[in-house]
Amino acid sequence: MSHTRKTLFPMFLVFLLLSLSLPFQKVSASSTGFISFILLSKYSATVDIGKEFHILAVTSNGSLPTWKSSNSAIASVNTYGKVTAKKAGTATLTAKIRNAEASCKVTVSQTKITISQASASIERGGRLKLSASASNSSKIIWKSSKASIATVDENGNVTGQKPGETVITASSDGSSASCRVRIRPPAVSLSKTRISLYRGQKLQLSASVSSGFMPVWKTNKPSVAVVDETGSVTAVKNGTATITAAIDGVSRSCEVTVKKPDILLSSSEITLKKGTAYFLTAAVSSGNLPSWSSSNPYVANVDSTGKITGVKKGTAYIYCWEDGTKVRAVVHVTQ
Repeated sequence: MSHTRKTLFPMFLVFLLLSLSLPFQKVSASSTGFISFILLSKYSATVDIGKEFHILAVTSNGSLPTWKSSNSAIASVNTYGKVTAKKAGTATLTAKIRNAEASCKVTVSQTKITISQASASIERGGRLKLSASASNSSKIIWKSSKASIATVDENGNVTGQKPGETVITASSDGSSASCRVRIRPPAVSLSKTRISLYRGQKLQLSASVSSGFMPVWKTNKPSVAVVDETGSVTAVKNGTATITAAIDGVSRSCEVTVKKPDILLSSSEITLKKGTAYFLTAAVSSGNLPSWSSSNPYVANVDSTGKITGVKKGTAYIYCWEDGTKVRAVVHVTQ
């Protein structure tokens, strides 16, 4: 009995020391007195997502243990103790042999993303270079919440598309950082805000747009004045029209007045004999040719050049007009 006690006491002491000194350690002694145990190279570890490392295991029987993860979605382990960190969280990796096991607690850190700036402002067509990095050096994925407002490529290059706001996000491993980007309206100014023309005259308007894009030109009264895609205005007839240059929600206007011309006749009263002619001339301030007519062509008629011909005795009025202005001369035809 004394010999048996002397044999079991050292075995019990070794078993107790192994149990107390090693965390996550389960050891046992068989009925033959053989102690089963597993020694690990580490019993806890903190790693980044995507990282790999090995846990070395020494077993009392010299064989390879079997490995198991409590959550393989967070950290997996293969037959040889190779650990792969997959997503943020905590998992317990356990090595087992007959009558013994040991565990390592693995904490996978949440990836942290840093971005070069939190807000920015550009115009349509403007470009902005954003940069971002992940704490574990993983690849950054870029995305715009509103690609119609601004797009971003795989390198963080942002291009403004139209006025508005969007959020550019840099993400990796389920973590993200963002930059709020505002596409601001352009500054627009016109070369003139008020012009006067006569019918048929043209004037070139120009628009200065800070974004560099061409505006859309429009007239509110094409019967008075028209404008082409380059801003060239043509007066059509007497009146007032508004020419507008618009782009990205910003517009600027120019008021166009098509003036009535002044007409001065070479004579206001004429006497001529039947069968004879007289040339009446008109000075028109617009430079346009006027139109002519007679109140009584049976007494005196007039052609398109202002040539008056006496037809029979009597009195008639010769009218001369151009774009809203009308004047007359009295013609007396004698025998």
